[in-house]
Amino acid sequence: MTASPILTVTGVAHAYGDKAVLHGVDLALSPGEIYALLGPNGAGKTTLIKTICGRFRPDRGEVRLNGQDPARVNAARGSLGLVPQEIALYAHLTVAENLAAFASLAQAPRHAVPAAVQRAMELTRIVDRAHVQIRHLSGGYQRRANIAAAIVHEPALLILDEPTVGVDIDAREALDGVIRGLRDLGVAVLLTTHDLEQAGALADRVGFLREGSLVLEGRPRALIAEAFGVKMEVLVELSTEPDLAGETLLAAEGLARTAHRAKLWTRLDVDGYAAAGRLDKRLRKAGLIPREIRVREPSLQNLFSLVAERKLAA
Repeated sequence: MTASPILTVTGVAHAYGDKAVLHGVDLALSPGEIYALLGPNGAGKTTLIKTICGRFRPDRGEVRLNGQDPARVNAARGSLGLVPQEIALYAHLTVAENLAAFASLAQAPRHAVPAAVQRAMELTRIVDRAHVQIRHLSGGYQRRANIAAAIVHEPALLILDEPTVGVDIDAREALDGVIRGLRDLGVAVLLTTHDLEQAGALADRVGFLREGSLVLEGRPRALIAEAFGVKMEVLVELSTEPDLAGETLLAAEGLARTAHRAKLWTRLDVDGYAAAGRLDKRLRKAGLIPREIRVREPSLQNLFSLVAERKLAA
């Protein structure tokens, strides 16, 4: 039997003056589920999160947390924990002191605070840093402490805004483990991130927000399979950054530059490995020497590009 949703967003619309920001958004999140909310800057993610947290009342539609309106009922807001992108902790207090302060702010009974602090530290794997001041922690441990502060009152819904910004790969993997552990305990997790690799690895479902509308939603692998079928992604990493003539040639081969690396180009092809072999020969003949050519299944990044470029919609 499927559990009832902890969070339901129904037909939510919101505007700032004459500027509409959300257009009839529908979303539901169940216990023990990780949902990644994706979209470019300005898509409406921040406004939607603030509405879910009860900071904004929607112009139309409704939000319910455990059946209650978070904009009107304190108990509803108490059932969620918010982890902001910034480290929202007292730098000169220790981890344990911060968590005790947040537990008190959440109106936990005084006798229950030590156990709540210990549980939050255990869940975020930060017990060994309990008596270290926040300012002396690494970025990854500060992120863990940030999450611990948001779960010290045992919320049913945890919202994380870009939880791995500025941390290295090892710290990110540790944070991912913390998030999965909370999911396995039945916490519903709503994640906003620009790290599409993280979203693909963590999320049970993803939703793509574009210009205030939720245009695509579902399980990552199912959405990718539906969008691309048997196509594979061919990634070409060049030895040197191409000049204008080289860029023209690469574009003629159907390759597009990746977002963050000038030497890395990509295209989708039904022939996969065979296409990669032919491409390698043609590029070398033209004087563009690939350092490496890889073939892999399409990713959320490919899907995100289709949605952002309006080549795919619900």
